Amino acid sequence: MSFLNSMSISASALTATRLRMDVITENIANIDTTRTEDGGPYRRKYVVFQERRNDGDFASIFNRARMSHGRLPGAPGSLDLAQGGVRVIHIGKDMSEFKLDYNPSHPDADEDGYVRLPNVEVVQEMTDMMAAYRAYEANITALNAFKDMAVKTLEIGN
Repeated sequence: MSFLNSMSISASALTATRLRMDVITENIANIDTTRTEDGGPYRRKYVVFQERRNDGDFASIFNRARMSHGRLPGAPGSLDLAQGGVRVIHIGKDMSEFKLDYNPSHPDADEDGYVRLPNVEVVQEMTDMMAAYRAYEANITALNAFKDMAVKTLEIGN
């Protein structure tokens, strides 16, 4: 795998993680939203990641590696793995039940006086945000390591 592909992997993770943090922020911002354009309370959203690869199954990778043995990367017939990384494949809605709050004076209360509140839990969202932040931080660290290696490589030539 080339040096630039390694940077691209971390960059894709940064982009995907940033979207995850945006979705978590939206969930927290709508924790009290009882009316949406879709009707009813806000529904919690979540992000689904998938590995970003276009190089086929293990057997095809193995066969290409065997056929390219000893060739330089980029040379005809050499092993050229597709760029790896992560991508967002879906932003889903959590279909769990809404919370009920007894508040007969609320404009969105039903005939029994209960208001349906979003299915967003602050503790869960904050835990997800901390995990996303740590993943973001780890990928920044990896990018900085790549940058430092590039600088050291350039210094060797001088």
